[in-house]
Amino acid sequence: MSVRIRRHVPGRAFIASVLTVLALVGHPAIGHALPPPPPNPSDDALKNSQAHVSATATRVGQLANQVAQADAALLASQSQVELRHEQANKALINEQAAQAALAAATLRADSARAEADAAAEQIAVAHRDLDDFAAASFRQGSTVGSLSAFLGSKSPKDLLARAELLDAVGGAQLHAVDNMRRARVDAANKDSQTRAALAAAQAAKQTAAEAKSAFDTAYRLAIDTETAQAAKSQALADRKADLERQLYDAQNAAAGLRGQRQRYEEWRAERDREQAAAAAAAAAAAAAAERSAASAGGSRAVAVSAQSVINRAMAQLGVRYSWGGGDGAGPTIGVRDGGVADTFGDYRKIGFDCSGLMIYAFSRALGYSLPHYSGFQYNAGRKVPLSQKRPGDMLFWGTDGDIHHVALYIGGEQMIEAPYSGAAVRVTSVRYDGIMPYAVRML
Repeated sequence: MSVRIRRHVPGRAFIASVLTVLALVGHPAIGHALPPPPPNPSDDALKNSQAHVSATATRVGQLANQVAQADAALLASQSQVELRHEQANKALINEQAAQAALAAATLRADSARAEADAAAEQIAVAHRDLDDFAAASFRQGSTVGSLSAFLGSKSPKDLLARAELLDAVGGAQLHAVDNMRRARVDAANKDSQTRAALAAAQAAKQTAAEAKSAFDTAYRLAIDTETAQAAKSQALADRKADLERQLYDAQNAAAGLRGQRQRYEEWRAERDREQAAAAAAAAAAAAAAERSAASAGGSRAVAVSAQSVINRAMAQLGVRYSWGGGDGAGPTIGVRDGGVADTFGDYRKIGFDCSGLMIYAFSRALGYSLPHYSGFQYNAGRKVPLSQKRPGDMLFWGTDGDIHHVALYIGGEQMIEAPYSGAAVRVTSVRYDGIMPYAVRML
């Protein structure tokens, strides 16, 4: 039966007519080609780019806080510098006051020394007057010659001589002796005051110098602290500016990825509209072909059934790929694979995988469901050499004999498939790299 159908020229002509109609209505895979799809960043890429933006923004915020803290510390260090500066100024003024006090004390000491020198001169004058008086008395033969004994002896006789001397010495001479004694006391007092004033002034000068040295050290420390804090603030500000540039770049990159995704979605929507239009045209052409072939009898039933399989698959163009999804009633939610499919969230998306699309396409024509495994589907029908494939046959791909993919041949070196996670049901050219040497014919 199958041999008669394969040799029946009207059946092949019918299929050719259907393909011709598809070409005339502008099927995207046959009539004209869509432009290649724009880049489609993955959900992970979009998520990671946004996470990078958020992380960078967080780091910018953290650095902004650090910059604010550093600026506050800089202001505090500047306040310390100002305080140290004023304290140094105070020490300088104190030193200047001490220097002025020293100058005044030195002037007073010089004056006191001059007065002491004058008193010493008075003592010398008094000594000369006494010496002259004693010499004159000696020359006149008076008792003044015993003056030295009176002044230096402690015996009664010496005391009597002293009394006689006092009677003999005139008031002027006694006044000279008193003046001499007062001059000596005054000189001693002034010398003492001068030494005290000089010592006090010197101590004040030393204290002021030590205070200024201490404050100069503190001032230098404050200046160094301010310089270091300013450098830290500048370094943080530079780092913050660099991170802000990184944030800007990350935001642009994320926006670029979103733009790519938007352009891809627009391209896919356009592709889906064209494929839907092509599918509708194909269905109309198939219906017309079925009506025109009805008079030819049951010899064309196989061709009509193959086209109904193709039409059923074409009606699912644009449905998302979902690993483990699809049955005889249509797309279903996928299952977990513990790998790539899970990263695309196939287990929570409704769609088809490659073998699930075949189950749906053949379910009405066969009256039963194919197994949901491409390896079993490869052995479910009659194998024909790949060179003899015809629309409605299944094509398979494998690695070292292990089948891993299946698609439905629709003619004109085109096929419809559910390709991989992240994609959707599509029409594309037959890929011969890795293809199995046989097509599988179910009808």
